Amino acid sequence: MDSASLWRLIVLLLAAVDVARCRFHAYARGWQLATATWYGSPSGAGTDGGACGYGELPNTPYGLDVGAGSPVLFKNGRGCGACYKVRCLQQQLCSGKAVTVVITDECPGGYCAFGRTHFDLSGTAFGRMAMAGRTNQLLGSGVTQVLYKRVDCNYGSRPMEFQVNEGSTPFWLSILVRYAAGPGDLGHVELMQAGSRVWQPMTQVWGATWCFNGGPLRGPFSFRVTTLSTSETVVARNVIPRNWASNTCYRSRVNFR
Repeated sequence: MDSASLWRLIVLLLAAVDVARCRFHAYARGWQLATATWYGSPSGAGTDGGACGYGELPNTPYGLDVGAGSPVLFKNGRGCGACYKVRCLQQQLCSGKAVTVVITDECPGGYCAFGRTHFDLSGTAFGRMAMAGRTNQLLGSGVTQVLYKRVDCNYGSRPMEFQVNEGSTPFWLSILVRYAAGPGDLGHVELMQAGSRVWQPMTQVWGATWCFNGGPLRGPFSFRVTTLSTSETVVARNVIPRNWASNTCYRSRVNFR
């Protein structure tokens, strides 16, 4: 090996050590390794609807920076609404800046299976991790190594909202919880009817949808929401009125943090 080749080898080894050091320091700050892909339109929000039930996401507080989580992130729907910072590790394509995403969907199979921690991001969110002028190359790169960490969700002054779902009756109430700030995930939802002081547990149906079976139910309805990851609780009093209607979203006056 000539001296020029030897020096090139030394430079490469030092670069590898620098990358390892960067990754070590990232772990020390709470970052963990995962993988990521993207789906839907390159400039879209993944898919309309999604396994959390939030519906169309553009022009809502969720926006376009969203993603589907593998089962270890989705947590049978109780991981819906959780927020993460994600940044990719491809030095030739990625800026190193993290994108903050909300879990709005599930990625159940393929590369998301077998206990892997995997983010299937919207095209918009995935592309934000690229260096200037390298978005198309990153979108075409396939499965990408990333670092991620959990962060608080921030919707500004927007309070939580409770949507009464289609099919609800005075004997079966189904609601969708939107825009939970802070931890974002839902561990328990409880209902209090008008004239009562008793909190009655609701049952998770799927995603961020919860129901109560019994009645006749008397509004207005209050809700006590407890997060999955931190067990924080907030109470939204009299948020759904006595004369409620299906397919209607009711805004509370409270949120986490």
